[in-house]
Amino acid sequence: MLLNVSYKNPKLTQRIDTEVGKPFPLKERWALGGIGSPKLVITETSLEIRNLLILDNNRDTCNVEMRPKGIIVRFRSLLETYALIIPYYKLTIYKGDLAIYSIYRDNHFIKVMADTKAVQKFFKKLLNHKANNAPTSIEDL
Repeated sequence: MLLNVSYKNPKLTQRIDTEVGKPFPLKERWALGGIGSPKLVITETSLEIRNLLILDNNRDTCNVEMRPKGIIVRFRSLLETYALIIPYYKLTIYKGDLAIYSIYRDNHFIKVMADTKAVQKFFKKLLNHKANNAPTSIEDL
């Protein structure tokens, strides 16, 4: 779901927490080696997100925050902060051309540049965390 998270709203926070879980405690953040991505340059997006990003002339960037049951992709447009909330069971990540990762949820997607080792390391950590926290599949039984 795509939400405007610019202002503190307890109902919205509750909705996000039920979807992807509460933020990791500090001890788990240290154990994971951090839960946030470096600044990611957006190369392409779905239509709804693109309509938000073209409203200003700034460079299109985002960041990804890991949560226990999913991720939050945040980006800014016209002094507003938007978040794409993606639980792990709806998250699909593709490694496309040379250094581009595509993050999908239903009809929303964001393609980001992964031109540094830090970005590639973060996506590897994210995929490992997703695999470790995925529900048991039928083939595993």
